[in-house]
Amino acid sequence: GVSMKRQMISITIIFILTACLAQATVEETGAVAEGVSGNPWTAPATPSMPTYLPSPCSGDTGTLSVSIGLSGPESELDKCYTTPGKPLNFMVSVSNDGKTEVEAEVSVKPEGCPFEWFSSTTTALTIPAGVSRSCALEVLPDINAVAGEYKFAVEASAKCRRSGFGEAKFKVQAFDYASETSVSGSGQFQINKNLRSMNSGIKATKNVLFSGSVDALVKNEYLVDEAKGKNANFQEQDAVDNYNAVSLGDALVGTESFKSSAVFGGVGAKVRESYDVQQMEFKDQDFTLHQTGSLKKTAEFKTLDNFTGYFLIDASQVIPGEKNLKEFEEYLGSFEIDRRILFRDDTKSKVPCGEGDCAEASSSKAPSAPAFTSLCHSSSCNNFANRLNSFGH
Repeated sequence: GVSMKRQMISITIIFILTACLAQATVEETGAVAEGVSGNPWTAPATPSMPTYLPSPCSGDTGTLSVSIGLSGPESELDKCYTTPGKPLNFMVSVSNDGKTEVEAEVSVKPEGCPFEWFSSTTTALTIPAGVSRSCALEVLPDINAVAGEYKFAVEASAKCRRSGFGEAKFKVQAFDYASETSVSGSGQFQINKNLRSMNSGIKATKNVLFSGSVDALVKNEYLVDEAKGKNANFQEQDAVDNYNAVSLGDALVGTESFKSSAVFGGVGAKVRESYDVQQMEFKDQDFTLHQTGSLKKTAEFKTLDNFTGYFLIDASQVIPGEKNLKEFEEYLGSFEIDRRILFRDDTKSKVPCGEGDCAEASSSKAPSAPAFTSLCHSSSCNNFANRLNSFGH
C-alpha cells in the first residue's frame, strides 16, 4: 500500500511540472506575437545606397612622368653603344605632379631584352608632391648577345596617379676578335699570343712560361675595329690568383707588350712588362685602347700585383714633334704594386683645305723657274736648251 501511494505522488508531481512548462511556453509565444503585432514595421529596414561612391583619392589626382637617360655629355652621340659582357648604366627619373606624396612602383618592361640583363625589374620609390626621384638601372648584355639595336621600357604606377611610361634604346657591337684563356692546376705550360690590327692601331704580343701551381690564371683579349661610344678598340685582361713555385726551379716567367704606333694613326704609346716570380698572391691587370669612339686616341694601363721575384714595367709615348714620355720601373724582392698610366693624343693633324682655302690653293701657282735663254747656234745645243727649260713642268 505504501509503494502504491509513492507512485501516485510521483505521477502527480510530474503532471504538475508538465502543466507549468506548457503555460510558460504559451505566455512567451503570446508575448512575442503581441510585440510583433504592436510593431508598425513588419520587416527589417533595408539601408539605402548613395547615388555615387566617394573616391578614395579625395580629389588628389595627378600624373607620373618617366624619363630614361645615360650619363655623359650631351655632345656624346654614341654613348648608347656597348659590347657583350659590358654594362650600360641608365638613370630612371620619375616625376610626381600631384598634391601629395606617393609610393610609386617602377617596373621594367624588357621587350626585346632578356630579364637577366637588368640589375632589377621592380623598384619602389617614395616621391613627394611636385618633385622627382631617380634610381639607377644597369643593363648587362651577356657574352653571347647578338649584335644589333635593343629597346626596353619603364613604367611607373601609384594610387591616385595616372601611370607614366618611358622608352630607351641601346646598341650592342660584336667583337671582331676575342680570345679567352683560363687555367688552374699544377704542372707546366706555355702561352704565346700575337695580335696586330691596322684598323685599330694595335700590336700586342704575349709569351708566358709556367711551372708550378696556380688556383687561376686568366688572359683575355678583345678587339672591335670600328668601336663606337665608350667601347674599346682593344682590351686586354690578365688575372692571377695564388701562384706558387712547387719544386726547385719553378717560376712564372713572361714578357708582354702593347704598342699603338702614332705612325699608323695610333696613340704613340708602348708598354712592356716582364716578370720572373716564384710566388704571386694576386694579379689584376687591364690594358685598354680607344682608337675611335667617344674616347678616341686614349690608352690606359692598370695593374695591381702582389709577388715575390722580379718585375719590370717599361712605358713610353712618342708623338713625333709633339710629345716624348718615358717611364721605367724595376722590382726585385717581395712587393705589392698598384700602377695606372694614361696616354692621350689630343694633337690634331692639319687637314688639307681645313680652312676653306682649297679654291685659293688650286688657283695659285708656284713661282716658275726663270727660263734658260739659249745662246746655241747648233740644233743639238738648241735641243738640250729646250729640254732644260721643260724640266720639271
